[in-house]
Amino acid sequence: MSAAETTALVFPGQGSQRAGMARDFHDEFGSARATFREASDACGTDLAAICFGEDERLNLTEFTQPCILTAEIAMLRVLREELGLGAQWFAGHSLGEYTALVAAGVLRLGEAARLVRRRGALMQQAVPAGQGAMLAVVGRGLEIGELRAQLEGLDVDAANHNSSSQIVVSGSAVDMDEARGRLGGKGRRLIPLNVSAPFHSRLMREIETAFAAELAGATLEAGEAPHVASNYTGDFHSADAAAVRDALVRQISGTVRWVDNMRAIAERASRIVEIGPGKPLSGFFRDAGVTVQAITDLAGAREQST
Repeated sequence: MSAAETTALVFPGQGSQRAGMARDFHDEFGSARATFREASDACGTDLAAICFGEDERLNLTEFTQPCILTAEIAMLRVLREELGLGAQWFAGHSLGEYTALVAAGVLRLGEAARLVRRRGALMQQAVPAGQGAMLAVVGRGLEIGELRAQLEGLDVDAANHNSSSQIVVSGSAVDMDEARGRLGGKGRRLIPLNVSAPFHSRLMREIETAFAAELAGATLEAGEAPHVASNYTGDFHSADAAAVRDALVRQISGTVRWVDNMRAIAERASRIVEIGPGKPLSGFFRDAGVTVQAITDLAGAREQST
């Protein structure tokens, strides 16, 4: 197939959650309700209750991650079954990479939900509250190499290379104060993020061994993995299961190479659809000159299908 004939689906990650996400899909379609039951059974937690109620756990990393994953897959299943949405390529931002792996058939939903709940719990436990921080650097023509050079000697890393106008840094709260001084100026805006841990930084490395043990027991249909972009490598996964597991482990403390993922996806697909409770990825693609169709609710999906 040429790029003119292919579709890619992309999925946002943590930070896109909102109360009531995917409830319209859940209330109307049995396949969405079955999706929530399947994931909830695997997690041992009623994920629909967390997503649809006034539940503070929605913003606790351990629960946020399986909730977003499940909501996105519930939406996708309805879009596939009711509206005929098909795709050949898949990508997701950080947590969203797990949604992409489920969408492509690499991971089963229940197994993925269990894994990301454990991933979230480990991330939360890695650094005590208040000792880590994340900061979005926003400006024109950002270069990740230049930014890394400015952070030299600090326990602060480039966490998300989101676009040419946004890079997120993550690490020690103490060193973040110094990082702010180094990264300011040049017309940049520095925006502190309200997060519970310094994701995608060296401070997450200590949990990689524990998460690798969790992944070792997961069944992967690695033959489908080359259709899924890897945040860690910036390109597509290989068909080697061990390599897929290694990339997912290293993604925890490594930079999310989303700029590279966008380039890889745009080279292969003429149509890109973002599916999730929010649409942050559409903005990143727009910054790269690529138009993305975003689906965040059932009404919007139906409107775009007509």
